[in-house]
Amino acid sequence: MPSDVIELESRQGKHQYASSGPLSAVISMLASLRVNKIWRLLSPWPRTHGQSDKLRPTAYLDGLRGFAAFLVYIHHHQLWAHVPDQRLFFESSFCYDGYCYFAALPFVRILFHGGHFAVATFFVISGYVLSMKPMSLIQSGDQAKLADNLGSALFRRWLRLYIPLITTTFIYMVFTYVFNIWVLPLKRASSLGAEIWGWYCEVKNFTFIFHTRAEILSYNFHLWSIPVEMKGSIVVYTAALAFARCTRNARLWLQIGLMGYFMFIVDGWYCALFVAGMFISDVEQLASKNELPAFFERLRPYKMIIMYHCFFIAMWLGGIPAHSADVKELRKNPGWYYLSFLKSQSIYDVKWFFLFFAAVMLVAAIPHIGWVKRFFETRFCQHMGRISFAFYLVHGPVIWTVGDRLYAAVGWWEEHRVKNLPQWVNIWELPKTGPMGMELSFLAPHIILLPLTLWLAEIVTRMFDEPSVRFPQWLYKSTTTATKPTKLPE
Repeated sequence: MPSDVIELESRQGKHQYASSGPLSAVISMLASLRVNKIWRLLSPWPRTHGQSDKLRPTAYLDGLRGFAAFLVYIHHHQLWAHVPDQRLFFESSFCYDGYCYFAALPFVRILFHGGHFAVATFFVISGYVLSMKPMSLIQSGDQAKLADNLGSALFRRWLRLYIPLITTTFIYMVFTYVFNIWVLPLKRASSLGAEIWGWYCEVKNFTFIFHTRAEILSYNFHLWSIPVEMKGSIVVYTAALAFARCTRNARLWLQIGLMGYFMFIVDGWYCALFVAGMFISDVEQLASKNELPAFFERLRPYKMIIMYHCFFIAMWLGGIPAHSADVKELRKNPGWYYLSFLKSQSIYDVKWFFLFFAAVMLVAAIPHIGWVKRFFETRFCQHMGRISFAFYLVHGPVIWTVGDRLYAAVGWWEEHRVKNLPQWVNIWELPKTGPMGMELSFLAPHIILLPLTLWLAEIVTRMFDEPSVRFPQWLYKSTTTATKPTKLPE
């Protein structure tokens, strides 16, 4: 600014205003940037700027993961809202004990009771995705890059899975304690410090995957699958390393043998699901290069028939009754008596035996059935795929804090709600008209619950999920030397 202007303004008593003008502009700009950053973080709308509309070849897997997360959301809400007798019929087959509900119909029941099927599908997808790069390197014979790829993957995996879990459960713990929010799974400690210590003890044990006891995280007991995911990841990386120097046919047979071991000799159903995803990835990549064994080539003329059969068998098996782990109880369900005799003696919980075949057939069939694949490539499924992990993390806390109160308010009251939330019971009682699982009083709360869960999932994705991918990558690069890749041992 010219000196004569400053002098003139000084004479008019405005020198302080003029000299502070640039500072005010900087402060205003910083405030604007901060507001914009907060808005970008808290905005309920997904970020699409700069993203390509072109889908990756495996985009259907992202969509399948997202839709599966949505099925888990529906399943948990159905069980949480309804009374025990209704829960029994949700998790039983059509016309069980003489009660024939629409929500229990074969195929239809997956939309109401598909959470277990969804979890099994998660594990197959994980096995597929985690093994894609290692399998590509194994098939190309690039042993040096394979060693670095597996080392990097194993280095990053724990951090990628547990950073979002640790941060979200800590925030949930502090939030419920500070605001004195009663939630059914939690027992309030005498002080915030005691609450944090209790959370720490639970989390440290829960995140140690070689623990000799089964650990349940009371701050979000839906997350039992995360340690399973970590164990399955180690199985995939170990198997890839073990089979790296095997011939093509030997590698495929060894993967089949490993699945058989986990399903028919020991109770390792979740490991079998991961290995199955690895096997599908191996076969798909071989098929893309026309390097399949002759056996698969002989089946090529019947591919569509086989895939449609796999899809519909998966839809049937995916709806397995799950109210009991006992195979004798399964036999009481219409349509499952003879199937129950196929169960392996090694699997304790009968549902996981059949869900193994359901999830494997589903993931194998989808890329070959055009209309099914296109469904999972829709914007809704792709968006759900992007936020699926965060959606899985937050849907439980939303149920226990907001959902419990809304369900009590519209007339879904149980003993724990009457005892601990009496002020909420029947505030806006709505009729329970409609088929079981689609009652007006059940659907109405989701006008609030579903947008709230989606919004929180979007925030958690931006704050913790996406950084949990970038941070381990940065840490690995920061702690490793930029030397030539290390070859696998001879």
